[in-house]
Amino acid sequence: MAGDNFTTVTSFTLSGFANHPELQVGLFLIFLFIYLFTVLGNLALIILIQIDPQLHTPMYFFLSNLAFIDVSYSSTVTPKALEDLQLKQRDISFVGCFVQMYFFCGLVCSECSLLASMAYDRYVAICNPLLYSVVMSPKVCIWLGVIPYVVGFNNALITVCVISSLAFCTSTIDHFFCDTTALMALSCYDSFSTEMVIFFLAGFTFIGSLIIVVISYVAIISAILKIHSAEGQRKAFSTCASHLVGVTIFYGSLIFTYLQPDNASFLTEAQVASVFYTIVIPMLNPLIYSLRNKDVKNALMRVLHRKMFPQ
Repeated sequence: MAGDNFTTVTSFTLSGFANHPELQVGLFLIFLFIYLFTVLGNLALIILIQIDPQLHTPMYFFLSNLAFIDVSYSSTVTPKALEDLQLKQRDISFVGCFVQMYFFCGLVCSECSLLASMAYDRYVAICNPLLYSVVMSPKVCIWLGVIPYVVGFNNALITVCVISSLAFCTSTIDHFFCDTTALMALSCYDSFSTEMVIFFLAGFTFIGSLIIVVISYVAIISAILKIHSAEGQRKAFSTCASHLVGVTIFYGSLIFTYLQPDNASFLTEAQVASVFYTIVIPMLNPLIYSLRNKDVKNALMRVLHRKMFPQ
């Protein structure tokens, strides 16, 4: 990508934490603790769902996929961030940067679509409980589990192709990972057409999945309000409360990060929000979906009992 006023970029420098050297030791310890908790928590949830037969239901099939996505996209960003917090040289190769972007975009877009699949599952469970086992058949569950990955990684492939074709005037990325907006900001020329492609792809995935979630929950709330007993309403709502909390936190972080004006003060706020949804949320999801979930807690007790008191 040579030109009159710029040279070929072979690597990038991630300067996201460089402006606050006094915070780097503390951030390293915090991020390391969060990352270890994220990996252990999500893997434990996946293993628990796999080994307990009573959790072999559509809801927990989707939850195990969510845990896999969370630990995967956290692993795409956090280890490099931890390395950069310990080194003065925060370089990442051109190829490495776009590989990181590809997996990060693919996994985040997959999570958006998977949350929509989970919302549809909760809609069927509450609005059509008698037909639940028929509607959410194993074949349907597999399709609802696979489609998010197909959509997410096709989206990511197009994103990487259009951004990698840009000409970059500088190699310093003002972020702690290779994010799409941070890389487009390095373009030497007007990247309006590229921004429109990215905007369309992100809008298709984000808005499309959000519409499915909103429609599902409008129908769910309507169905819950028609239940006459307060206890019945409480039980119905408890089956989707964790998912609703997870959706709110995840989509709220994405909206705050990307749907804001582009200015200097926003950049710092966006980086803080990025830390939240790339590093913190993957840690929170196992807690959100297990602490108030009797099925998960009972399954854990059964597994521990079998280990402590083998037959």
